[in-house]
Parts: sequence; C-alpha cells; structure tokens
Amino acid sequence: MTDYILYGHRESGHSYKARLALTLLGLPHDYREVEVFLPREERRADWRAVSKFGEIPVLVAGGKAIVQSNAILLHLARTHGALGWEVDPDRLTEWLFWEANRIGISLPNLRYALMWEPDTEPRVLGWLRQRMLADLARLEGEFAERPFLLGDAVSAADLSCCGYMFFADQAGVDLGDWPAVAAWLERIKALPGWKHPYELMM
Repeated sequence: MTDYILYGHRESGHSYKARLALTLLGLPHDYREVEVFLPREERRADWRAVSKFGEIPVLVAGGKAIVQSNAILLHLARTHGALGWEVDPDRLTEWLFWEANRIGISLPNLRYALMWEPDTEPRVLGWLRQRMLADLARLEGEFAERPFLLGDAVSAADLSCCGYMFFADQAGVDLGDWPAVAAWLERIKALPGWKHPYELMM
C-alpha cells in the first residue's frame, strides 16, 4: 500500500519529471502507464476517473488527484520541504512557471512534430526550433554561473527543466553545442536513483 499513485507514459517528459521527483525523494509509489496513443475514451478507466483535463501525468496523493506536472512538483516540494522549497519557494515557483511557458513548450512540441507529425508546416517547425534555441541559451547562461538553478543542490526547478532534455537528440539538438547545459545534465545523471526516461518509466 502506498500513498502515491502516478499515471504517466514513457514518451512523456512531463510524466518523467514527476516520477524522477518521487524517485529522488525516495517516496514509495505505484506507477501506472497510460496508453496515450489510444483515444482518451479507450484509455484505462482508473486514469480517466482522476484525470481532470484528460492528460498525463496525474499524481493521486492520499486519495486526491493532482494534475499538471509542475503542480505535482510543487506539491511534492512543499509537502516534503525539499527540492528547493526549503531554499526559496518563490524562485522555485518562478522557474516552474518559466518552464511551462518556455522550454516545456518548445522542446517537447518540436520533438513530437519531428517524431509523430511529419506533415507539420516548416514555418511551425522553424518557430519551435528558434524558441527552443533561445530557451537553451537562457539555460546555458544560468549553468555557466551555478551548478543548479537554485544554487548548489538540485531542485524541482531542475527536474522540471530537464524533463525533455534526455530526449533532446530526438528534437535535433546536439547538446555539445551547449556545454554548460550538458554538464548540468551530467550532474543530474549522477544523482542517486537517476535513470533515463526509457528505463525509469517502465
């Protein structure tokens, strides 16, 4: 019996960042995969019962469903006084909102278009790519100054921003062009319990 149930999918970086947070915090949880390539009405009934917006991830915590990946990260950080909440909750929240509006839009949507929507208009791909490059440049500047977004320790802000970074090659990104970002990802990979999305989300 566990207090946490997480619904997600192995191709979802948003699901990955939620499960990575649970894993790094050492929180027992039941992970249930949702087959997102099926129409919503054909997906598992227990997920449909708790997914307010019909999306993943969903975290059921003590019987209460929490939706949206960054809301899940905030809940875990606040509830457990960890992952940056104990350092600076305002800066942590700022970064989560930045991710939702910036890299959390550009990188996953470009990856999705390249992998599953081959008819996407070139202008749309170009817009997503330019936005992603601007977002990577912003992160490159941050990690040139500090190891993690809030300072010396990993936080929910880092987990949020790295959610799709381990799929970056699928979006045509060579992280060799972003050495500070690449070094940040290596620091995350060195954390006890870290696994690649395709391994963690099994």
